[in-house]
Amino acid sequence: MMNLLEEAIIYATVLHQGKVRKFNGIPFILHPMEVAQILSTMTDDQEIITAGILHDVVEDTDGTLAEIEKRFGKRVAFLVASESEKEYPGEAPAETWKRRKEESLQVLSTSTDIGVKMLWLADKLANIRSIAGVYSEMGEALWKRLHQSDPEMQRWYYRTIAETVELSLNKTGAFKELIKHINFIWPGTFDSDKAKYRKYREVSVEGCRLLGKGAKGEVYRYDDELVIKVFNQNNTYQDVEREIGLSRRAFILGMPTAISFGIVSVGDRYGAMFELVDSDTVSNCIARSPGQVEAYARIMAELAQSIHGISVSEADSFPPAENRIRSYINSGLAYENEALARKCTALIDALPRTGTLIHGDFHTGNVFLQNGEPLLIDMDRVSVGHPIIELADLYYFYVILGEDGASVIEDFMGFSCETAQRFFDSFLRIYLGTEDEQKLAEVKEKASLFCYVRMIRRLRWKGTPSESDRKKIDHYISLIDKLTGKLDTLAIE
Repeated sequence: MMNLLEEAIIYATVLHQGKVRKFNGIPFILHPMEVAQILSTMTDDQEIITAGILHDVVEDTDGTLAEIEKRFGKRVAFLVASESEKEYPGEAPAETWKRRKEESLQVLSTSTDIGVKMLWLADKLANIRSIAGVYSEMGEALWKRLHQSDPEMQRWYYRTIAETVELSLNKTGAFKELIKHINFIWPGTFDSDKAKYRKYREVSVEGCRLLGKGAKGEVYRYDDELVIKVFNQNNTYQDVEREIGLSRRAFILGMPTAISFGIVSVGDRYGAMFELVDSDTVSNCIARSPGQVEAYARIMAELAQSIHGISVSEADSFPPAENRIRSYINSGLAYENEALARKCTALIDALPRTGTLIHGDFHTGNVFLQNGEPLLIDMDRVSVGHPIIELADLYYFYVILGEDGASVIEDFMGFSCETAQRFFDSFLRIYLGTEDEQKLAEVKEKASLFCYVRMIRRLRWKGTPSESDRKKIDHYISLIDKLTGKLDTLAIE
């Protein structure tokens, strides 16, 4: 009786019969066999190796996932599906190349099955071995023979794959060989040390107290002296390095920042360690003492004034904060109403260039109190822009998110919607230095435009909007329409 691998070899050989590889004309079946061999150096899991043999069946033959599942099981079919790109009938492969790659990379980055990462690594290593061989002979003329003729786009694709599988598979020979080939074709893409054995300090947060959570990950109290931020699985080593780099540059300019002193691995995710002795987040302080919310609002308002008092130049190389808002518009409102999206973009573009440093993710969960002094973490959105953008973020976190359900704010901040509202109102009065209700209302109105744009993007990112979400989106579009017809500027005096 044949085992799983033997049956897969026969099945794939029959389906790939007559097909040859693009560059050298050898039988196509040798590629999936090479992928299976590479996988065998990383694992003895027969389902993963079987998926390597079958990984091109759906894309390049008449074989189907349903048939693979019936013959080889659900997990093998699942693994093959992770490597099978969506088809766009009637469109040229060159025209859909980037779209197909972005969609498939999303599958890779969100998967929790190590088999998916192994399969991707093995397949791309086999491919880049072939590309590197032809590149040695043809040089840059090679790219004209591919669907994607721009070598920089090819570098983006292979670099992203390497970054995504790095933490899980950086100790494997396959990963190190992939890095060597990438650096051969595109010199300097990766530090050459990545092609050598590297072991990250491994830590566990099991039993550690959760201090807060956000879009990028969670923060835990590791021990009496250390706090660890555990990044979400789709964050690469380069993402963590970039955040630490931004943090250090902001610290030099005067932003009170907790500086990380090392990157660690936490299971299959990256973590950054911070020395924060006898400290806790402002969110947790408010949750314990909601009656003191005005006092904590003062701490946060004075911190914001301090940050926004820092002027930066182009030489400091912080990204424009407006870029983030434009991305919210382009990935949400623009799909709903292009004309309205253009009006919002015009208001964003008209904001005065103040050269002001802003945190970009400023809320009480990202501020620690250490001996009464505030220290910031989560520095990946540090940027330069108009302060209204920071105020709009706060309005979004403490007020507008509550429109999607009180539990959203309560789960995020750790305290009630009512307390969150009181916090924001106190914060805004102290930050602006006014009790003028008209002035406060004007700032909230301007901030709300940013928030409604962000809410549309949030609702769309859930997937196909439900009937209730559709009503919310239409409601926010109506509010944005009224605001763009009323507001001449989003700047605040």
